[in-house]
Amino acid sequence: MLDELSLSAAAGQVTAVLGPNGAGKTTMIRCCTGLLRPGSGSIEVLGRLAGEPGANDRVGLMPQSTGAWSGVRPRELLEYLASLYAEPLPPAALIEQLGIAGFAGTPYRRLSGGQQQLVNLAGAIVGRPWLVFLDEPTAGLDPHARRSVWQLIARLREAGVAVVLTTHDMDEAEQLADRVYLLDAGRLVADGTVAELTADGSLEQLFLSLTSPQEGS
Repeated sequence: MLDELSLSAAAGQVTAVLGPNGAGKTTMIRCCTGLLRPGSGSIEVLGRLAGEPGANDRVGLMPQSTGAWSGVRPRELLEYLASLYAEPLPPAALIEQLGIAGFAGTPYRRLSGGQQQLVNLAGAIVGRPWLVFLDEPTAGLDPHARRSVWQLIARLREAGVAVVLTTHDMDEAEQLADRVYLLDAGRLVADGTVAELTADGSLEQLFLSLTSPQEGS
């Protein structure tokens, strides 16, 4: 549940949204992409209200998981998604860049969690979005794959894309983010640049001091 949350994401910047499990990060993304409707307030996405017809035309979404793709093979999926756009990124280039080639012919449901993450990411950006939401994009990835994703996110920023990512990896946020928003129980508890938020300590220290432990941890 979100409570009076207000944030913005600028073009050509990486905006990181941090918080414990249950803080509202995924709910925020679902509201921004029209999958959920907030009970109050408004959300504007590329000049349109979230959920309006056409609001997601230039928006990419990488969810944490997707069951809808279970029987499809990554190469077929990316070629199909590319066919929906006038000027998509070449699927073959994404497959090569993200290291998908070795399992491009394997049904999605048989892929490991990390492999599915890479396919989800490719699907989110194949249409050349102006704004992309990445929900924990490197969860389950080995260090090599994680670095490939970081490099791709940096290239998206350089291309002027507004990137919004959620992550539990404080190092990832420090390395990638231009601006950080820290949530706890659906409320914004801190925001600023990495330099501003780490002036008196690490981002992890700030996280621990301002957020509550997940129940049962």
